[in-house]
Amino acid sequence: MQESQHFRYSTSVIAYPVCFVLTLWLVFWAQVRFLPSIKHFGVYPQKLEGLIGIFTSPFIHSDIEHLYHNSIPLFILSVALFYFYRKIAWKILLYGILLSGLITWIIGRPANHIGASGLVYVLVSFMFFKGVFAKHYRLVALSLMIIFLYGSLIWYAFPVKEGMSWEGHLGGLISGLVFAIIFRKSIAKPERYVWQEPTYNEENDPFLRHFDKDGNFIENLEAETEEDSSSTDDNLHINYTFKENKD
Repeated sequence: MQESQHFRYSTSVIAYPVCFVLTLWLVFWAQVRFLPSIKHFGVYPQKLEGLIGIFTSPFIHSDIEHLYHNSIPLFILSVALFYFYRKIAWKILLYGILLSGLITWIIGRPANHIGASGLVYVLVSFMFFKGVFAKHYRLVALSLMIIFLYGSLIWYAFPVKEGMSWEGHLGGLISGLVFAIIFRKSIAKPERYVWQEPTYNEENDPFLRHFDKDGNFIENLEAETEEDSSSTDDNLHINYTFKENKD
């Protein structure tokens, strides 16, 4: 896949993340105004009724501060996802919600786990490891930027703060790593220039033809060719041999 097919800006790079984050705020508005009971549709580990939370928990938040702290990194990371990995962006988002939620359901404490922070950890983990595996200079730079901005989040994948779903964060980290391995071949290939092709011939290169054998630049290639032809004609010697006809 060509590099230009990966790193190409379009309105979807901004539009999809905006719509996704806006959906979280609309759900929270409906939760506060009309449906406060939906707060209980989170992930309840090891309970069958808690499986529904795998699909719903990323859209539910405990309060506006919880939603605010998830919205900013989710928007930034989603924009980066759709710009650098637009071919697999929706797969990462949808599968990330499912797998991180399932891991939370398996390893989580008996509590109501809600919030989009697990998805944030999916994106952080995926884009970091994907850049490392891809070894593409732009993706490696993105990995370093992710570490610079969100590297401290790693601590919250462990039980360091009371009342925080560290299991959801850990599930997100694991999910991102899994997707980086699964989609490791779906990378942008660096642009290959003409002179890097095995069939490249310097003599047919229109640019290199403007240089003579001493490396001097020839501005007017046609004039130089005519001059070479005329000099060749000047140095041309023709010998005639005359034989008398005796008949």
